[in-house]
Amino acid sequence: MSEELTRRGFMGSASAALAMGPAVVPARGANDKFNVGFIGAGGRGYYLMERLYQGSGPMVKVTAVCDAYTGRLARAKDRVQTMGGNVPATYDDYRRLLADKSIDVVVIATPEHLHHEMAIAAIQAGKNIYLEKPLAHTIEEGEDLLRAARASKSVIQVGTQNRSNSLYIKAKEMVNQGMIGDVHYVRAFWYRNSLDTSPAWRYEIPADANPQNTDWEAFLGPAPQRPFSKERFYQWRLYWDYSGGISTDLLVHQTDITNFVCGKTVPGTCMASGGIYRWTGDDRDVPDTFSALYEYPDSRFHINYSCYFGNQHFGYGEQFCGNEGTIEVNSRQYLYFWPESFGPRIPTPARIAARKPEELFLKDNDHRAVEAHLRNLLEAIQGKAKLVAPPEVGQQAAIGGHLATLSYRNNKKIYWDDRARMYHFT
Repeated sequence: MSEELTRRGFMGSASAALAMGPAVVPARGANDKFNVGFIGAGGRGYYLMERLYQGSGPMVKVTAVCDAYTGRLARAKDRVQTMGGNVPATYDDYRRLLADKSIDVVVIATPEHLHHEMAIAAIQAGKNIYLEKPLAHTIEEGEDLLRAARASKSVIQVGTQNRSNSLYIKAKEMVNQGMIGDVHYVRAFWYRNSLDTSPAWRYEIPADANPQNTDWEAFLGPAPQRPFSKERFYQWRLYWDYSGGISTDLLVHQTDITNFVCGKTVPGTCMASGGIYRWTGDDRDVPDTFSALYEYPDSRFHINYSCYFGNQHFGYGEQFCGNEGTIEVNSRQYLYFWPESFGPRIPTPARIAARKPEELFLKDNDHRAVEAHLRNLLEAIQGKAKLVAPPEVGQQAAIGGHLATLSYRNNKKIYWDDRARMYHFT
């Protein structure tokens, strides 16, 4: 966090969470299902519900759903009835859902500016939590949430599901086995495109959306007050008030999985640049073209990140470049391994020449990763597994994204001091 905020002392809601005491999960029988409540039933929440049923159906019962748009609430209720066979309670206020003492786990899949206040409230209510990434909307909020989580008994999984993807687990094993030698450089990228009639992140606005069925005040939460806006409610990723844009939607996944595969935690510096180059002519805040360079302290390690919403030829993925070979994971479904070639004038060492290229394709592997990530939370609550992405890991991932946003918006190189938990610019 910034030096100014650190001097003031940023305790906020974490102190309130401490005052509430540790979270207590009701006693459970061996065959009891987890009662699950969903806060946020938009695109991501609806998808997570499907994956929860597909991957952990016998372990769960979705008993409550909450959303600020009545259309999504009705759709989520229908999905529970279809996939779960029961009728869930429906809420337009997440605090009423949290007041239900029978709910064991809440899934928070709301715009990121609401993550902090909702997760703090869920901790205070004694709930276990699946919290979509990023952990929070700012580094400071993430630090506050981290303190609250550490002081509670809540089991919290952050939604960086690449850590549960079998291809990344394999890539990590290959790196640890020395298959590509020393790794000092990673290239990460995410490229998309769409037609001029469907600009990036301009999600479809329901035809019936209006101030009566869309709770604008609930959506705003701690964000600055503004008049009702369908665009901001349904296309929130485009505005700084609610989103970090590319940094906290896409980049955060890729710096996080680089940390996982290569055994890193947080970068020490970041320089970012970009702008609105492809989708001009509307009121979006966040860039559609973005690059960031990261250096990690004391480890001679570099990430070169790029994202562009005007060409999708290369897709999205990460290239782990070792001095003896390369591993690429692409689209969360493909893994490639190439042993290093040193050119015609340099003989390739025998140990490297003996390695053969590999290619692995696992269709829909991202779906399975999300299912495994949700199931890991449930098994961690049962004491059968260790969390894959606890809040500490979620904050490490979020810091990487926030540093890029801060560097871009301030047009300066940013430094992170992990020991002091502060950042500064040059």
